[in-house]
Amino acid sequence: MMNSGTTIPPGLDCLVRIEDGIAIAELAGELDLARAPALREQLLGLLRTGKSRLILDLSQVSFCDASGLAVLVGTGHRARRQGGFQRLAAVSPQVARVLNLTGLHRHLPVFPTIQAAAAGTPASQRSRAAA
Repeated sequence: MMNSGTTIPPGLDCLVRIEDGIAIAELAGELDLARAPALREQLLGLLRTGKSRLILDLSQVSFCDASGLAVLVGTGHRARRQGGFQRLAAVSPQVARVLNLTGLHRHLPVFPTIQAAAAGTPASQRSRAAA
């Protein structure tokens, strides 16, 4: 695992690893106006390296404001334009609440675990397949 969070202001850590060609970024801390620009650049940098598949582990994100949501939406669009994806995994209750309040949970793929995000089966499809 490499720590690539050195350019993000204190208060948000980002650990990145590559598994099966998918960049997995584990975020911890606050995703707010002070940290969003640096995180955006870091995530776009991951997409620029030719990896267009990105999973964001949000289990340790304690706060997310509108600028943080803009980063999630923007990097998701970039990944799709490059033929890949961005998936959110293990979303913390605080971030889940913001996603639900804004309606973005309907537009950003959310998965219960990193493993589920890597497999790519949305919860709605899993429940239908089990029926």
